Amino acid sequence: MSKKSNIIIKTIASKETYPVRHPVLREGRPIEDCKFEHDDLETTVHLGLYTNKTLVGVATFLLNNNSFFSEKRQYQLRGMAVLKSHQGFGYGDAILKYGEQLLKAKHTSLIWFNAREIAIGFYKKNGYQIIGGSFEITGVGTHYVMYKKL
Repeated sequence: MSKKSNIIIKTIASKETYPVRHPVLREGRPIEDCKFEHDDLETTVHLGLYTNKTLVGVATFLLNNNSFFSEKRQYQLRGMAVLKSHQGFGYGDAILKYGEQLLKAKHTSLIWFNAREIAIGFYKKNGYQIIGGSFEITGVGTHYVMYKKL
């Protein structure tokens, strides 16, 4: 658990991510769309960021290799979201850095994910790079594969 002023980051259950995933990542779609494949595997880690005891940010890391990369131990970041009312305060940076430290301790070599086009600047600022070209995810939009070696 991490504590930074009034911020607490801790592991949470997959269903606890839905109140943040839904309005940020699946707005206007059924709540069931917030359940992701591999959410409930033992190796999957869900983080929740709380400020003033309110969940405002989430990130999920799942053990999953991408053939773009040769590293043996890779984690995929999925469902990273901060409530719109709480964006711009560094909460995304905080939960991402916490997840990186957690995965380093698990001897993870690389984090990768499919980044929405609008989030690329945020991830680049945090040391992530694009590999390959853009692609569409139906109903969600344009994405790029991004990664960072740990």
